[in-house]
Amino acid sequence: MAQNRNSQGSGPSQRQLRVGELIRRTLSDVLLRGDVHDPELNRHSITVGEVRTSTDLKVATAFVLPLGGQGAEEALAALRRNTPELRHHVAKAMTLKYAPQLRFQLDETFDRLDHTRRLFENEQVRRDVAAGEDAEDGAQDGAQREDRDDDGR
Repeated sequence: MAQNRNSQGSGPSQRQLRVGELIRRTLSDVLLRGDVHDPELNRHSITVGEVRTSTDLKVATAFVLPLGGQGAEEALAALRRNTPELRHHVAKAMTLKYAPQLRFQLDETFDRLDHTRRLFENEQVRRDVAAGEDAEDGAQDGAQREDRDDDGR
């Protein structure tokens, strides 16, 4: 039976990933070179961490963050103001049937990584993780003993 490509469990297709990466590189180059004629946007050093595209490749969401995280809201407002010009630069660099509509969101990946790192530094979490690993090792040892018993060795 054929599976629905739009089902909840499936991730992005190879094409979506390739197009997203191409858009990310193009946006990064345009922002690095200062091709957009907005002095407020050009004063920010913006990192484009990831670009996710819709299944039909007509919408691309870019996750961005200014260097150091300072002035994030101002940089995001400047990007949104200059979306038509950025879209033009992306369309010029790509050979897609449609130029994707660009959307910008702040990249919170680094904040989540810092939070996770702080959690793992917590002594109680370390004990719980170590206890879980010990229990898992014990279960694997027990399964190996059962296998040996079944074989008669």
